[in-house]
Amino acid sequence: MSANVETYTDWRDYYELTKPRVVMLIVFTAIVGMFLAVPGWPGAGPLLLGTLGIGLAASGAAVFNHVLDARIDIHMLRTRGRPLPQGRVSEARALAFASVLCFASMLVLWLFVNPLTAVLTFLSLIGYAVVYTVFLKRATPQNIVIGGAAGAAPPVLGWTAVTNDVHASALLLFLIIFIWTPPHFWALAIARKEEYAKVGIPMLPVTHGEDYTRLNILLYTILLTVITIVPYLIGMSGLIYLATAVVLDAIFLYYVLQMRRNPDDLERAYATFKYSITYLGFLFAALLIDHYFLLQISI
Repeated sequence: MSANVETYTDWRDYYELTKPRVVMLIVFTAIVGMFLAVPGWPGAGPLLLGTLGIGLAASGAAVFNHVLDARIDIHMLRTRGRPLPQGRVSEARALAFASVLCFASMLVLWLFVNPLTAVLTFLSLIGYAVVYTVFLKRATPQNIVIGGAAGAAPPVLGWTAVTNDVHASALLLFLIIFIWTPPHFWALAIARKEEYAKVGIPMLPVTHGEDYTRLNILLYTILLTVITIVPYLIGMSGLIYLATAVVLDAIFLYYVLQMRRNPDDLERAYATFKYSITYLGFLFAALLIDHYFLLQISI
């Protein structure tokens, strides 16, 4: 890490620490959970304050992740330009920033949403910032699979923010993200295999090879295809969602199969990683649109 700490810092460095693009996807899936939890409008209070609380917690967890990974980030091309490795923000200030974000999140959720959402959000925060980042990430090639539970929680948090209850449909949304997480991250791990190996992170392609990882990506993507059809089968969604899911799944499978057919082309692996982000965003957008289309039909 650079010894010249905080020679210049502006608000954009702190903003970058929150991983805004990741947090936006997290918050969006939480908002979809809020809207799917009720047939109509979820209410301004749960929507605004629940979104604020969940977003603050996700941002705080991201900052903690930056702090805990700073010593390996400096050795990786993808992460070496981050504020902490470059010394634009000190670890002490980053920790203080993360603590404020997390405290504010718990305060908002506990006092103005409901204690259940606050507790589940806290567990998710600890699961990502501590259990995954400190232990699992460095201990096992199944780090992404096990740690994916924390990242899959936002739709459940959004649902409980509105209903104060954990419903089976919310758990289905959780399952979709949980199954999506391994192929999403393993595609990146293949593209950045040498960097992960250099810093001693036992990602699956590092410990078991790229061919084995590609096979697992394919199997998880097939399972994801099956799971994403379930909302339609149980009447949770309609034909708009089904058609979108089928198209998105077909494209995802195409990317994954191209990875297997072109094992030396690491750009295909990175393209699969990038598509997987688009995939999840559009899938949850389709859930939301379909939900209100069905509502209009029923009215």
